[in-house]
Amino acid sequence: MHEYSLVEALVRRVEEEARRRKATAVHGLTVSLGELSGVDPELFRTAYETFRAGTLCAGTPLTLTVFAARWSCPRCQGEIARGSALRCPACGLPARLAEKADALMLESIDLEVP
Repeated sequence: MHEYSLVEALVRRVEEEARRRKATAVHGLTVSLGELSGVDPELFRTAYETFRAGTLCAGTPLTLTVFAARWSCPRCQGEIARGSALRCPACGLPARLAEKADALMLESIDLEVP
């Protein structure tokens, strides 16, 4: 369950950013998660609930946005249907994975700064 180590690193990063900006509270976190990131969204949420206790994130809600895997042609930008061959039917080029489909990204931190 690498979700726990990912969340531990996330909370540590948020606390570092809050200290750097002299924040007194963290009011919200937004994280995006790609379908092909290898991270289970429910385990990630559970890990967050566990690791935020006793930190600046203790009362902070997590907004988790999950992006579906999408493939498209790098030339004509045509979308490749899910379950089909990963090659553009029009151009014949190999498909390209859409942005964020395999990523885990901290999108925003809502801080209270005096």
